[in-house]
Amino acid sequence: MTTFKIGTRASPLALAQAHLVRDGLTHRHPYLLGHIEIVPMTTSGDTIQDRSLIELGGKSLFTKEIEEALLKEDVDIAVHSLKDMPFELPEDLTIGAVMEREDVRDVVITSNGKFLKDLEPGSKVGTSSLRRQAQILHRYPHFEAVPIRGNVGTRLQKIEEGYADATLLALAGLNRLSLAHLATEILSAEDMIPAVGQGAIAIESRKGDRHTQKLLEALNHRETWLATLAERAFMREIEGSCRTPLGAYAEVHGSELYIKGFIASPNGQILMLHHEKGAVTRAQDLGKDLGIVLKKKAQECNISY
Repeated sequence: MTTFKIGTRASPLALAQAHLVRDGLTHRHPYLLGHIEIVPMTTSGDTIQDRSLIELGGKSLFTKEIEEALLKEDVDIAVHSLKDMPFELPEDLTIGAVMEREDVRDVVITSNGKFLKDLEPGSKVGTSSLRRQAQILHRYPHFEAVPIRGNVGTRLQKIEEGYADATLLALAGLNRLSLAHLATEILSAEDMIPAVGQGAIAIESRKGDRHTQKLLEALNHRETWLATLAERAFMREIEGSCRTPLGAYAEVHGSELYIKGFIASPNGQILMLHHEKGAVTRAQDLGKDLGIVLKKKAQECNISY
């Protein structure tokens, strides 16, 4: 039997996610046990740490090299954090499955153990995300946002070294690394609207590869698939990227889907919220409708996106 290869970034979190996919495949397809290889790769986003993602060109920096390997058939699937995937994929690739979502919330880690509300005016919050920056500055305009990049370990080290007083991370990533105990404060999804796709692992495959697609069907989680379908439709409508402070979070409750989102100015002075609710069969339409409303509001307030 030939080896089934999983392409992934080489960071500890990405590898943990690739192992979850491997374990899911072997659990549902026992004949694959011992025949799956995880292939770690270094992406442009991992290599270039001295500039922001905005300067570098966006989310595709974390997927490009892995997608190229997938297209060349050097790997059979690619595993990504869904929030790192642009809304436009290469023509010959598709999202074959989205695994059951982890916790969508963000956490705060401070150097002194204080909650955000207790930090002094002028405190520095380290984040490379305009989504987080805009929401933090909207609520705490007396803070200063400073850029911080790198994997979880690097960001934690920078806080220890005093580069910033606080940073924000996804709880899903900390859970997967067994580091959730380091969180000073967990922010609700209402107080800090998550990134599109946050907490979800996406498995990318080649269009037309029916054998692989059949394998992946068993890993696809229906509620997560529908929720993230709506969120990505919202992002597509706004044509959002890491240049745009936006976020959205959808939940499926039986036959209904609820999605809430925002768009803001980078400094957080303007932040507009909206939500849509309807049948799950209209998941993409609900996300698109959310995007249409918020895009119109952004235009009225002269926010570029």
